[in-house]
Amino acid sequence: MSTPEAPISHEVPQTGERLLAILNDRKARKVLDIGCGHGALSRSLAAKGFETTGIDPDAAAVAATRKAVRHARFERATAEALPFADGSFDAAIFLNALHHVPEAVMRQALAEARRVIRPAGALIVVEPLARGSFFEVMRPVEDETEIRAAALRALEADIAGGHWHVARHDTYDRLSDFAALDEFIAYLVAVDPARKAVAEAHRDELDALFKANATASEKGYRLIQPLTLYELHPAAG
Repeated sequence: MSTPEAPISHEVPQTGERLLAILNDRKARKVLDIGCGHGALSRSLAAKGFETTGIDPDAAAVAATRKAVRHARFERATAEALPFADGSFDAAIFLNALHHVPEAVMRQALAEARRVIRPAGALIVVEPLARGSFFEVMRPVEDETEIRAAALRALEADIAGGHWHVARHDTYDRLSDFAALDEFIAYLVAVDPARKAVAEAHRDELDALFKANATASEKGYRLIQPLTLYELHPAAG
């Protein structure tokens, strides 16, 4: 669900810095990483002293992450049925994860996040937009246009429904650098191993798109993915 540990070095640390600033502003210490995948975010937060819990529905990912990240807690669970008591956390985070929740239960997942954070807590949602050079190259492997839009619709509907106060809403670019196409494909496959066969079948198309969309960087090639970030606080009552 959220980006796994292996590709994290490719990203300019804008997202991490933004998350850290919000958590520190809110004086959050107990943080829930919803859709933690292979634990990159949880590892980073735990290393900075946050009491971090990660959940993911993928049993293999959770088992591997428990072994790799010793200073955080991990549970197998779905976002729409969190196994925690009301008000258990100071903050919860969906990092590139809400669009991986089945569309029919996205708003239930948001309700669960609201339930498990304290009344003065924060929910941070970071979602990739269906545009930018990264998305254009990725599209033959998995075109997430519709599901990304569905995640934003669910989020906006929940806000319009009076469940959240919007404290912050930013859109910014994630810059990802790759030495070559193979490294880009490895990045995609690390998120979802099922993408490997599709990438191999569309390799020529991916190669053409990579050459057409990537720009030069010190490492080799750069792709840009616009992200949108919401900091939300539960509405009273």
